[in-house]
Amino acid sequence: MTTQTNYRAHESLREDRADGSILLTSAIPLGPVARCATDWLHHWAETVPDRLFLAERAGPGWREVTYAQALDMVQAIAASLADRGMGAQTPILIVSGNGVDHALLTLAAQYIGVPTVPVAEQYALIPGAHPVLQRIAGMIGPRMVFADDLARYGAALALPEFAGVEIVISRGAAPGMTAFDALLKGRGDVSALNAAVGPGTVAKYLLTSGSTSHPKGVLTTQRMMCTNQAQLKAALPFVADKPPVLLDWLPWNHVFGGSHNFNLVLSNGGTLYIDNGKPTPALAAHTIENLRMVSPTIAFNVPVGFAVLRDAMKADAELRRQYFQNLDMLFYAGASLPQDVWADLEDMAREVRGDMPLFNSSWGLTETAPAALLQHEFTHQSGIIGVALPGVTVKLVPVDDGTRFDVRVSGDTITPGYLNDPEKTAEAFDDEGYFITGDAMRFVDPADMNKGMKFDGRIAEEFKLNTGTWVRAGGLRLEVLAKLKGLAQDVAITGADRAEVGLLIIPMPALADGARDDDGALVVAQAAEIAARLKPGPNEGSAHAIRRALVLTEPPSMADGEITAKGNLNFRKLLARRAALVDRLYAGDGEAVILV
Repeated sequence: MTTQTNYRAHESLREDRADGSILLTSAIPLGPVARCATDWLHHWAETVPDRLFLAERAGPGWREVTYAQALDMVQAIAASLADRGMGAQTPILIVSGNGVDHALLTLAAQYIGVPTVPVAEQYALIPGAHPVLQRIAGMIGPRMVFADDLARYGAALALPEFAGVEIVISRGAAPGMTAFDALLKGRGDVSALNAAVGPGTVAKYLLTSGSTSHPKGVLTTQRMMCTNQAQLKAALPFVADKPPVLLDWLPWNHVFGGSHNFNLVLSNGGTLYIDNGKPTPALAAHTIENLRMVSPTIAFNVPVGFAVLRDAMKADAELRRQYFQNLDMLFYAGASLPQDVWADLEDMAREVRGDMPLFNSSWGLTETAPAALLQHEFTHQSGIIGVALPGVTVKLVPVDDGTRFDVRVSGDTITPGYLNDPEKTAEAFDDEGYFITGDAMRFVDPADMNKGMKFDGRIAEEFKLNTGTWVRAGGLRLEVLAKLKGLAQDVAITGADRAEVGLLIIPMPALADGARDDDGALVVAQAAEIAARLKPGPNEGSAHAIRRALVLTEPPSMADGEITAKGNLNFRKLLARRAALVDRLYAGDGEAVILV
């Protein structure tokens, strides 16, 4: 039986204000905060120089980099960047995914105060998404662009926006480009430049998901990243007691993979195995293969990823042992974990080790570095996102009946604003300086704040019917997806200023391959089943009753902004671009109209 994970129980403070709002803070002391991320690299290179820091797949094994090797390479690359005169006003755009060279370049840039801009590799790999990459390049104005493989990313690097920009390539650099290895030849002394980096130095411009608008460049400072790691260490002391070992695929263009997880390893002297798998049919086998070689101490994933692992481990006792034997924590994010997946994983853990690791979740945004709330004590219930982390003040503004709250936050992990966008920056904060997240939450137990909060939808996605009835589209969408499991990849809720709630359905591929009628409309054999599953119950009011639905023939377009880098729908863009279809949806007569 393993030793129980060392964690801090929830200790929250609450202030009820005269205006009805509530302030929540943590009673746990924050602890020391590093000056900048590269101070961690110096510390571990000096104290445990031969400990493995980074690894990526290379043939049958791994390309491995120790802490001492990483520091030497980071300083060399930083010297090459300094020789080019690069600094705070010369950002580096990174268009390829996770990798050792990506990590070394990022740390070298941070070493001397050069911002990096990691973007979703889909923008470079999918020709139809190149306009998004072009908009980003126009917004950022990069001095350098990095990709790990010219064969994969060459078409994107040939875009006119990159004319005259230095292109750095790890594999296959063409004439006129810079081979990544050339950056390793830098030899200048960059210690003074490193000493000038401080808490307010911008480390990255991270792009928002763009689920309600075009992506914005979030200024991510060293203070934000370093404070967030101090908060995690205060709530989860085991990360300092035992250096974490991660096998992680979560992309570094997102704040969770690139700041939360990467820096959790770096700040605590751990080891990061870069997983070349993902929870997709084409790539899941890579993760399984990697797990046979690596036994992690912390497992980060999205709910679908945990479901894939659960299914693989059911018939493989050795994989179960390898996965659970050293785990201190399983952590899900992105959506609520289905309770059956939770229960199965808990049963497997107890079979392997006799107990259950800490199984938890968190909440935050790109603008909050990311973690602001964290479930950091044991629970058996999925969907809890926890309590305020040390140093964060959560402001709850009541909406509706007073049991649901508009969430706002303040603290040293909050962004100072958006790149070159003072208007959006001003709109993002209320008159007390709290960042307006646009998310809604409820207490798990209104009588006990230490049981934490539960997410309750995006306020920005809510709308009114023409009867004045509010529709909470975020929560309703999840309910509808559960009803249409196996039939719908996703749905967009319609009905703003209409009499009834409707749906635009993005069908599963098997449905999308159906025949077309004489007018080119999709003929969905499962139309009757869709209607039956959506049929309103006798007690469902107008805010929940789906009266009409339309199955889309054209999938969401990343190039047109209908789908974000995370694979999420940009509902506003989709509904605007397909306004004619929404009109057609409401032109039909009768209830439960399925237009095919």
